[in-house]
Amino acid sequence: MTQQEFAEFIGMSPASLSSIFNGRTRPTLNIVEAIKNKIPTISTDWLMFGSGSMYESSEGDMGQSVAETHSSTDAGMLDFSSQNEISSPDLFEENSVQRTPRMTQNQAKNIINILDKKSRKITEIRIFFDDKTWETFVPKE
Repeated sequence: MTQQEFAEFIGMSPASLSSIFNGRTRPTLNIVEAIKNKIPTISTDWLMFGSGSMYESSEGDMGQSVAETHSSTDAGMLDFSSQNEISSPDLFEENSVQRTPRMTQNQAKNIINILDKKSRKITEIRIFFDDKTWETFVPKE
């Protein structure tokens, strides 16, 4: 499934998804809701943060086992896949792998910037009043 087809599938414009697929921006709530509405079994933790499994799996209230829930989820995905001929998990898996290194590089830059800055100290604080007077406060050394 191409980015264009995926955008049409969830009802969003391809331009709004382009920067997300390229890793420049994070998805907005509207985009996450659109994906969740079209693929209700997808895990929002996986979708937003890349953690956990791709699909939600929980026990039902009527004593349904996790295995039964998972197999019904797979069946739902097969229906989705057969309608579009290509399943969307491959699109997401490739994308999350591409974004991971970019995020760690940004984190490394932030750490370097923090360590490179010299420690600064306050030398004085001045407060100006509306009667054109001021007070100066100097920290004790």
